[in-house]
Amino acid sequence: MELAQAVLRGSALAAARLISLLENRIDEAIPALRVLHAHTGRAHVIGVTGPPGAGKSSLVNALIRALRGEGHHIGVIAIDPTSPFTGGAILGDRIRMQDHSTDPGVFVRSMATRGRLGGLAPATAGAVEVLDAYGCDVIFVETVGAGQAEVDIAGTADTVVLVTVPALGDAVQTLKAGIMEIGDVFVVNKADRGEAERTATEIKTMLGLVPDRAGWRPPVLLAVATQGRGVPDVLQAIRRHKIFLADSGTLLRRRQTRYRREIIEIVEERLLARAGGERVDQLALGVARGEMDPYSAADALMTGGEVSDEPARTPRHRGPDAGER
Repeated sequence: MELAQAVLRGSALAAARLISLLENRIDEAIPALRVLHAHTGRAHVIGVTGPPGAGKSSLVNALIRALRGEGHHIGVIAIDPTSPFTGGAILGDRIRMQDHSTDPGVFVRSMATRGRLGGLAPATAGAVEVLDAYGCDVIFVETVGAGQAEVDIAGTADTVVLVTVPALGDAVQTLKAGIMEIGDVFVVNKADRGEAERTATEIKTMLGLVPDRAGWRPPVLLAVATQGRGVPDVLQAIRRHKIFLADSGTLLRRRQTRYRREIIEIVEERLLARAGGERVDQLALGVARGEMDPYSAADALMTGGEVSDEPARTPRHRGPDAGER
């Protein structure tokens, strides 16, 4: 509770400590999150995703510089792959944002995926809430280098910026359906390379095959983030999307979807914790032996009881090693 009050007073140290609790000892962080939730919902959460090497950190760095010039309070959650040795973030995107390391108006936190698929860390949603309550009015969530399946950011961010670069080969292979459908703003970074216009045209062509999202047609922009070229256009597109979200009612629907998923994840975690890993293993063994089906096992797990008496099932075929034909 003291941590929660300190976060609301604008303590960066308290926000950092609470995020660490979220990553390592979630049960101890829950009381603080309950207090903070009433003070959230004000920040614009911007997801930045795309293939590795596209310059996501460089673009975020340039956007931070522009927003800080306007007096905004910025939060950054940079997701990195997990170290197989320490379990921490391998790359540490804070290194690439040294320009803002001494700026009290910018809070940067690297988080490891800890093996989770989807491009985000398990504690990302909670960290966003902490930074929102802390007072950040713009929060960037930069995903680990994304492929076709890393689309969890769509359930976390209000606006998703998808960054790619020219000369990655066939753009249709680089940006397939899953990743294409989550982008609200597309940025072809490193546009000083050749074929930038061609890449942008290919993306526009592919977007033409995707239905409009309640009236929003994602813009495709060119940028050279390290030089600041095109960054004002990207920022303007992000702001236009924010206005669209508010005017169309899409923002409320997106956040409803976000919290629905978060509620389901909490229920799943608590159910499994209450059941215990040993009980799950016993039920799984029963299913593997053909003594019950997965649905009956799930019912037994949810009710905390035993599997109901049903007509005996014929053990499933176990193959020639079990002496059955």
